[in-house]
Amino acid sequence: MDSMTKPCIGHTHLKVADLERAIAFWRDVMGMNLMQRYGDQAAFLSWGGYHHHIGLNTWHSAGGTPPGKHHTGLFHVALLYPSRKALAGAAKRVADAGVNIYGHADHGVSLALYFDDPDGNGIEIYWDKPHADWPWQEDGSLKMGNDRFDLGSFLAEAQ
Repeated sequence: MDSMTKPCIGHTHLKVADLERAIAFWRDVMGMNLMQRYGDQAAFLSWGGYHHHIGLNTWHSAGGTPPGKHHTGLFHVALLYPSRKALAGAAKRVADAGVNIYGHADHGVSLALYFDDPDGNGIEIYWDKPHADWPWQEDGSLKMGNDRFDLGSFLAEAQ
């Protein structure tokens, strides 16, 4: 398939315990716009006027608790930012909102930060480095890593 016919992930739909709390997080912390809501049961949010990148619902989860660490389900949703500066700005909003950024890594191909939404759903926000800067092994395969970077300095880039 060429790039015009390949499928891509269009949106993620999450079960949440408290719709208002989830909307506030995705709107106020993640910077999305509320596009539509179905009363107190579901909402759809996006960036840039798209119909929705994130769906939220309480159909089977109102008042529920997050799944345990050793259960199957979503590990994280990964949100790709267009530039290092945009990622730094998003990461600063997350940190300023008091959200615990429990992981951050330079994967060689990308810089990534990890945290949870209020319902315990994992979120990765990341920026892909230019393809020419990706690390390659002698056999032609990628050599991705999990190196730390200075989170404080990175957040300061958002200034």
